[in-house]
Amino acid sequence: MRSLLPLALLALLPACAPAYTAPTGDAAFRAAFSSAGVTWVSGGQACVARVPEYRPVCPRLGRAVDVAWNGGDAWAGVPGAGLAVTLDRAARSVPAGAVAALSSELIYRQDGSALSYEGLAAGQGAGGPSAAVTGGDGLDYVVLDGQLRRGGAVVEAEAQPYLYATARGAATAAVPTAAASTGDLYRLQGGQLERIDASGRVIARTPHGPGRVGVVGQDIVTVSAAGEIRRYTQTLAPLVP
Repeated sequence: MRSLLPLALLALLPACAPAYTAPTGDAAFRAAFSSAGVTWVSGGQACVARVPEYRPVCPRLGRAVDVAWNGGDAWAGVPGAGLAVTLDRAARSVPAGAVAALSSELIYRQDGSALSYEGLAAGQGAGGPSAAVTGGDGLDYVVLDGQLRRGGAVVEAEAQPYLYATARGAATAAVPTAAASTGDLYRLQGGQLERIDASGRVIARTPHGPGRVGVVGQDIVTVSAAGEIRRYTQTLAPLVP
């Protein structure tokens, strides 16, 4: 994924690449979590809320399609402006053209090419991914043409709607899911936030509406499409933001 393909092959890729489809509906609500906090995009508006206050900052950038953390900075992809931009702290931008998805390492464009956050070319894929994440193994995983891929390898032939990082890489799930360093999974399903152990058994649950879930330091953090943030211990005891 990181190496550039021969120029002759690059010329052929646009003709055979899957057509990029912009996320809509629930798929357009995305969030990324790090030890610095949570960043999310809903209805095209990108926001960031940092620890410990979790006070949302939602700059006017144009319609964003994805968000990610890189080096402590929260980034948003704004294809209409042709940029990837930071949401707070020092203002930075990368001329990126039509952004499709962001990971912690790379900016993916709708034509299948990728850039680093320094604006350097970082390879060419077979098309613009619908989602991307940097896995726990340090490698990037993308959802492309309905498959979860790592570089040229197919990891899941039929990707499910929600992509998340794991300790060994990445996976997809039918509902919003996050993996903790303990190996437990946390998922939002059926009006509940659930904790699942390695055997697949639900070992804790608490009422919760729709949203996205992730890990911020030692905490389990959720965010709704309206920007409501909740914090929990890993046993799902609620914490005051």
